[in-house]
Amino acid sequence: MVAPARPQFVLFGSSIVQLSYSHSGWGSFLSDIYSRKADIILRGYYGWNSRRALQVLNQVFPKDAATQPSLVIVYFGGNDSMGPHSSGLGPHVPLQEYIANMRKILVHIQSLSEKTRIIVLSCPPVNEELVRGNTSTIFSELVRTNALCRSYSDACIKLCQELGVKVVDLFNALQSIDDWKNACFTDGIHLAAEGSKIVVKEILKVLKEADWKPSLHWKSMNTEFSEDSPYDLVAADGKKTLNPSDWTFHREVQWD
Repeated sequence: MVAPARPQFVLFGSSIVQLSYSHSGWGSFLSDIYSRKADIILRGYYGWNSRRALQVLNQVFPKDAATQPSLVIVYFGGNDSMGPHSSGLGPHVPLQEYIANMRKILVHIQSLSEKTRIIVLSCPPVNEELVRGNTSTIFSELVRTNALCRSYSDACIKLCQELGVKVVDLFNALQSIDDWKNACFTDGIHLAAEGSKIVVKEILKVLKEADWKPSLHWKSMNTEFSEDSPYDLVAADGKKTLNPSDWTFHREVQWD
């Protein structure tokens, strides 16, 4: 591990997490926002459901680790909510089992440390027409409907409220903009840049409003090695240097 140690933010989930650095993804936005403040650690697994997450939970989040994460952002549900396949194979997990699995995941993460915080992303909607049109000879039929997505999202939100865990209602958040079906997705399921911007906005809102000590909102966190230096760029008056540690003008979005 390189030093000095920074707070660790772990992104744990299925393909919405694994692909969060693709297509101007929400993981890449967070890494930019938290540069010199926290290390964003990606633990995303394409195609996974909550069953597979449970199988590796102790390996990804060992209780005896020397350093525990400051924040874990959890997302499972999109694959669980797929319609069941007649063979019994595939990622579908019945709703009540999904709830039980998510409870085990969240309780385990809560137990890591008194200062480990959690934000859960609920199941997002899909562009049903686009999903149905993306037929492939590789996969059997993909059954993804917004009725199923909503039921798993609602169940996830209810569970988080019961456990006192912060949750982002992605199902409704992504539908808050015009033409969301086309703007938010690359393939009807995975997030395009506009969808990722909504995810980041919602995550930052939770972090800003949460009564957590210490705060994990980026504006409240220390910037690493932020002291003034005579080696910084010289100001126009030629008499002082300009400290660039917290400059943000380069960002496409000026995040709150």
